[in-house]
Amino acid sequence: MKAVRLPRGAAVAVTAAVALATVPGCTEKQGEGGGSEAIQVTASDTECNVSRTTFPAGHVKLAVRNTGAKVTEVYVYAPGDRIVTERENIGPGTRADITAEVKAGSYEIACKPGMQGDGIRQKVTATGQGAARAGDPRLDRAIAEYRRYVQAQADETLPKVEKFAAAVKAGDVARAKKAYAVSRVGWERTEPVAESFGDIDPKVDVREDGLEQGQAWTGWHRLEKALWQGGRIGDEEKKLADRLVADLKDWQKRVGTADITATGMANGAKELLDEVATGKVTGEEERYSHTDLADFHANVEGAQKSYELLKPVAAEKDPALAKELDERFAALFRLLDDHRDKGSPDGFVPYDTVGKDDRKKLSDGVNALAEPLSKLAAAVAG
Repeated sequence: MKAVRLPRGAAVAVTAAVALATVPGCTEKQGEGGGSEAIQVTASDTECNVSRTTFPAGHVKLAVRNTGAKVTEVYVYAPGDRIVTERENIGPGTRADITAEVKAGSYEIACKPGMQGDGIRQKVTATGQGAARAGDPRLDRAIAEYRRYVQAQADETLPKVEKFAAAVKAGDVARAKKAYAVSRVGWERTEPVAESFGDIDPKVDVREDGLEQGQAWTGWHRLEKALWQGGRIGDEEKKLADRLVADLKDWQKRVGTADITATGMANGAKELLDEVATGKVTGEEERYSHTDLADFHANVEGAQKSYELLKPVAAEKDPALAKELDERFAALFRLLDDHRDKGSPDGFVPYDTVGKDDRKKLSDGVNALAEPLSKLAAAVAG
């Protein structure tokens, strides 16, 4: 989870808008990238322009271009500021094409120069019912299996979080530290879906520098700081442990309502790599516990799960892409395996012991995978 942000939504599909999610930038003239049928999004440091504010629901392609001097990101919001999807790290002068499936309805596209604040917003509308087309039974199976996977991750997370919370409430700092990173794995594997519920993420996974004005700091990272920096547990932390369990039970109950699509799964896999690039590789995510590698590994596992479920269709439509993704996933897991520690509760060495050269290798591995992974949605949309 990156430092400065609103409750983030997940590309993994939570709502039709997921497709829009593919919007990462904010537009320019039609025809300057992404093909003449793409919605052009031009993002500058002061504007967020889209080539069309009304378009047919269904498979949508957005061609994003950042014309500003700052790194930007783009969010797609459903009514009530529910975050549907987002794309990070769109560098100055760069482009990104995103493909997704959008249902009819009203949305807002927000460009966020410097990846901060509420963003510069444009209202857009998807009309009609979308193009009628026969569904691919392989994608239907992939979606059904992924839905079972995210629910299972939520179900398996709760007992681990309860164990962590019990240690906090007992005032046992050592036991709480051992349970901390393990309790986060299921969340990290399915973060795009989890974050699609914009009101849950800021309660459980926000960092101190990501707080909005007036927002109370709760969740894992608030407890992480108390355990590793303060080294003590007070009455407030014990209450926060109970609240963490309650908020994650809410997530567990709601995760099954996510609107999951094949393109949403693909975009969510890319979002997980963005999570790694902006928080884990930099060491910002777990700045007190230094358990970043456990989060890193879980993010990559979640991305690979989406890819493997979509692979039968992707490999048929773009065999070269599937071959490259197989190789890049394997290479990144090998790099992570170099930092295993069987004696650690989460299975990895503390990230503050990983040197500059090894961090560079990990970063390069993430970037090498992220580029082909960004093409997966287009491959399954066909």
